[in-house]
Amino acid sequence: MDEVASRLRGAWEWWHAAIEDSQEGHWIRTDFEREVVDDIAAVTVGGPVPSGELPWRGRLARIAMWGSAVRLAAKAGGWELTSVVGVDPPRPAGMAELLSALYAVGELGELWLIRLKEDGPPPAVLAARAEAFLFGLGSAEDLRQFFYD
Repeated sequence: MDEVASRLRGAWEWWHAAIEDSQEGHWIRTDFEREVVDDIAAVTVGGPVPSGELPWRGRLARIAMWGSAVRLAAKAGGWELTSVVGVDPPRPAGMAELLSALYAVGELGELWLIRLKEDGPPPAVLAARAEAFLFGLGSAEDLRQFFYD
């Protein structure tokens, strides 16, 4: 459980670094980076059903889709995904750091989904924290709105 909490904490730190550096003009997104952000936003839209009303498989699949979308985006752009656990984000932060933050949480969903049948669902509070990072106001779901360029 500590590993999951560390991963979520690191994801928030890397996420904030990328958004902050963009807003302060240290990272100016290229047209390709804008397209990638738009594509990620298009394929990871949260459903209208509140997560508490979804079965565990549905909740975890919503989180996991971020992992696969970000992995594909990183490959398309040649960005290397790195661990966010216990590591300060490089500054200025940019697309690789933003994608690494998103992937850290999406990969949790993938792992939880794979282990669901054998281990049962993850602790509800941790799943809710992952969902809060990805879905809703002020979350990764609003990714496009955080950039001023």
